[in-house]
Amino acid sequence: MTRRDIPWWRPEAYAARRPALLARAALLRRMRDWFHGRGFVEVETPALQVAAGMEVHVSPFETALGEPDGRSRGLRLHSSPEFAMKKLLVAGEPRLFQFARVFRNGERSATHHPEFTLLEWYRAGAGWRDLVPDCEALLALAGPELRWNGRRVPTAAPFERLSVAAAFRDRLGLDVLAADTARLAAACRAEGLEPGGGDGWEDLFFRLFLNRIEPHLGLARPTVLHGWPARMAALARLDPADPRTAERFEIYVGGLELANAFGELTDAAEQRRRFEAAARERRALHGDDLPIDEDFLSALEQGMPSSAGIALGFDRLVMLAVGAARIEEVLWAPVAAADPEA
Repeated sequence: MTRRDIPWWRPEAYAARRPALLARAALLRRMRDWFHGRGFVEVETPALQVAAGMEVHVSPFETALGEPDGRSRGLRLHSSPEFAMKKLLVAGEPRLFQFARVFRNGERSATHHPEFTLLEWYRAGAGWRDLVPDCEALLALAGPELRWNGRRVPTAAPFERLSVAAAFRDRLGLDVLAADTARLAAACRAEGLEPGGGDGWEDLFFRLFLNRIEPHLGLARPTVLHGWPARMAALARLDPADPRTAERFEIYVGGLELANAFGELTDAAEQRRRFEAAARERRALHGDDLPIDEDFLSALEQGMPSSAGIALGFDRLVMLAVGAARIEEVLWAPVAAADPEA
């Protein structure tokens, strides 16, 4: 029997993980203190939501809420507390953060777990650039360096700032913002990455990105990858200086994504258009039909202040802080897997 076959609650298995878990608890405390010291309010929002999120490739856990009259209402476990926290921005809370338990069905790997912790925070009256110093300070709280895939990456500021356009240009010689589907398909073939028969623009983009760009990000120092293509804006507003791009950045360390940030979209009509487009794509790809959070759109119509927000994978940050190889090593009680090697 290997160590991974032993239930996590067996004393010998727990003893092996305990140093990492104590490091997790200490980092959680330091990060909470950091936010409290800067005027943020810690909030708690419900995991049960009408809409778990509108990401096309994220599968929610679904459940039913029993009503007093005996009927039931379909709800989902959220994949992010984003919608609820933005409603609090509308309500008037200017700085808020949350360590949220979130859920994504069908996701399990060395760096994915079906239930995990997101650290999410928002600043009213701020832009995406205001979040970068926050990230530099918070990653430094994890230690002087982070470790992943044999790399030791110093956490000292400043982080590298790199645009998506520059990353594709420098590594592939490709103007990704001007490239159509045919050009991306040709770039994939040139890189030995044969496109699938039904691949669209985003499929081809990510085939190139995940195989040729991402592994090189954040190797010498953390990378802030900004200026994502407008069609990947999600809940971010477009950059008025270059509408081909969105006010969105991600942070990478050792080729691993740690955080995803937006200069937040506040236009309710535009957000509805994006949600409807995502719903159509989900139906085409997965055959399901997730509801749109009409309450969230109503909140945007009421008026959300200009804001910036970010979600950081807390479990992944702990992994890198202690040099763990798998996410289960830094979880107090991992979700049981049918296959111990899964």
